[in-house]
Amino acid sequence: MSAATTTVVPGPGGAASRLGWALADSWTMTRRELAHWARRPVAVLVNLVFPVMLLLMFTYLVGGGRGVPGDPTEYLVPGMLALTMAFGLEATMLAVTQDLGKGVIDRFRSMPMLPGAVLVGRSAADMLQSVLSLAVMTGVGYAVGWRWHNGAAAALGAVGLLLLLRFAMLWVGIHLAMVAGKPEMVTAVQILVWPVGFLSNVFATPASMPGWLGAVVEWNPMSATATAVRELFGNPGGATGSWAAEHAGLLAVLWPVVIIAVFFPLAVGKFARLSR
Repeated sequence: MSAATTTVVPGPGGAASRLGWALADSWTMTRRELAHWARRPVAVLVNLVFPVMLLLMFTYLVGGGRGVPGDPTEYLVPGMLALTMAFGLEATMLAVTQDLGKGVIDRFRSMPMLPGAVLVGRSAADMLQSVLSLAVMTGVGYAVGWRWHNGAAAALGAVGLLLLLRFAMLWVGIHLAMVAGKPEMVTAVQILVWPVGFLSNVFATPASMPGWLGAVVEWNPMSATATAVRELFGNPGGATGSWAAEHAGLLAVLWPVVIIAVFFPLAVGKFARLSR
């Protein structure tokens, strides 16, 4: 049975009152998501350890970044930071589909609260975990020999680009989760993320690939972020001289903005149509 959607009008106070109402509801939903971390510490740990395992595997076993001038680790680590921002969405998707399956979102929609606070809380918790993942990966990268060379301001700019990519991928995940509807479908959707991640310059420079494949790889949004982040960190980028490589910083902003412009309204619209 569907729950009726309740629209609550804040009391006197105008825009300031409505903003306070929205912030309070969003913070409540964020705290709910963070409370799940304490109840599921193993899942949080797995999300942190998995990209670290990939980094160590490609550093010491597979040999990512080989053929790039200088230390291959300095090519690989920034790429792995970008890959980490795309992977791990299964946790977000699983949380959304579980809430849908249990009717939790229907109950929230019937409460006197801002309807969009559920999505805000989910996205805020995901972004906080992304910051934690970046901190862990940066520490591990430093331990295996990676360094940044352009100072703190450039490093913060690189982190900003990485989080922008994550925010864009987050809304892709939220929308796909509501389309899938069931936790069992998350694995099928998750498989589609892997080709996008590996069809990039995370592990190897496009110059080492066949011409047509290298061109496809350079226009991958993840490749744009990885290249721009390498430039900001002062790490070797395996530049090919193509337009996409020369304007990686621009593309690292434009691609996420386009993705957000497409999937944010799709996710919000899908959420608004739930249980109607």
